[in-house]
Amino acid sequence: MRFCLEGRLTIDSSPALREGLLEVLSGKEVQNLTVDLSDVPYMDLSGVATLLEALKVARLCETSLKLSGLRDRPRYLLEVTGLRSLFETSGPIDAFPIQKAP
Repeated sequence: MRFCLEGRLTIDSSPALREGLLEVLSGKEVQNLTVDLSDVPYMDLSGVATLLEALKVARLCETSLKLSGLRDRPRYLLEVTGLRSLFETSGPIDAFPIQKAP
């Protein structure tokens, strides 16, 4: 199943995302859920927290949760927090390397 998002994922939009993801995960038996972030140019930490909660629930439900289309700010935020490795990813991911300070 594919869950497509668009627009900015912020403290204002995270509650609706949380509700939608939890509804999908708790409703019918979903074996695989892909959260498509292709049209999400910006995400703050509340968006990250929502995705982490969805990942936790997915694991409890024995559902595979995958992120696709990570780009720009969402990808950067997951990488600098060290959380990207928790998520399986697929699809286009902007490949601009993150430069670490020397």
